[in-house]
Amino acid sequence: MSEKVNFRKERIFNFKEILKISNMVKISFLSVLSFIIMLIEIPVPFFPGFLKIDLSDVPALVAGFTLGPIGGILVEFIKNLLHFIIKTDTGGVGEFANFLIGIALVIPSATMYRIKRVRKMAFLGMGLGIILMGIVGALANYYILIPFYAKMMPIEQIIAWSSAANGAIRDLKTLILYGILPFNIIKGIVIVIFTSAIYKKISHLFV
Repeated sequence: MSEKVNFRKERIFNFKEILKISNMVKISFLSVLSFIIMLIEIPVPFFPGFLKIDLSDVPALVAGFTLGPIGGILVEFIKNLLHFIIKTDTGGVGEFANFLIGIALVIPSATMYRIKRVRKMAFLGMGLGIILMGIVGALANYYILIPFYAKMMPIEQIIAWSSAANGAIRDLKTLILYGILPFNIIKGIVIVIFTSAIYKKISHLFV
């Protein structure tokens, strides 16, 4: 990301800009790419088996930085809509939670960079996004995902499965505290590192 300050005044949420055909094509491409990447999941040691990292938020961040927060939100929405139509096993519950967690990272990241297009603002936004991603991930799992899975599998079994990976997990609260929360923070850090590594090389394709 460039350190050069861009002093152009621009709206952070520019709906008219997004509706341009060229930008809709970019959003469509990044959404499909995000959906494909979403299918590649990587297990993480010391975390329950149902927690796996994917890098599908990277294209959404690229869209957010180049097209504004609305672009990133649309990529997250379309990605999860495609997953719901083609591959869902949660009836849309998992996709809804994934959408909430994804935009928790994308919105502050893209908004801060939109305010002033310098590297420091981008990293400040991504840092805030990682924290928010951890919080929203914890809440989404506590109130949405885990209650859904508990209808198919006793909560005690979910806890026992999680405890086998991390002995500090003993109940639902410790699952959130020692499993879900740190996992989403780690996932956010990985996504930010990967995005930072490739953004400068590919950003010219989407501006």
